Amino acid sequence: MKQFSYRYVALLPLLFALFYWGLSPIAEFINHYQTQLTLYFLEWGLKEGQLQGIDIMVNPHYKIIITKACNGMIPILVLFAAILAYPVEWTHKVWWMFAGYLVITGMNIVRLLMVAHFVKKQPDFPLYHDLFGNLLLMLTGLLLFYLFLRGTRVYVR
Repeated sequence: MKQFSYRYVALLPLLFALFYWGLSPIAEFINHYQTQLTLYFLEWGLKEGQLQGIDIMVNPHYKIIITKACNGMIPILVLFAAILAYPVEWTHKVWWMFAGYLVITGMNIVRLLMVAHFVKKQPDFPLYHDLFGNLLLMLTGLLLFYLFLRGTRVYVR
């Protein structure tokens, strides 16, 4: 358990430096792609004209801006660090990272649609985005990691 903790604590900032923070061209490319993918799928769930560029027009006086922090990469990288830190075979890790990416990306889109819908009815953005939306993503990540652990055989080193 100690080795998992040490690996996780080391992998988390490394993954963020490589794939999220603007420290590398890889991070800029991946975040641009992830944001564009998020916007593409958001358009399916919003009314025509409601998505304008990176803005979700909730009403004529209120919009939600989809920034890099809204593209789902943060919970994806937290899950990836946990999966990579755990001592199991690589094929299992790769499969769960792929599945986790798809599930968290999908849940992030659901989260953003939920926030836009509820903010339109009751304008309490912090409640819906910061509390309910982020809680949804955290619980999704924890459930995915739990399912990952359930299907593993630990390799003791």
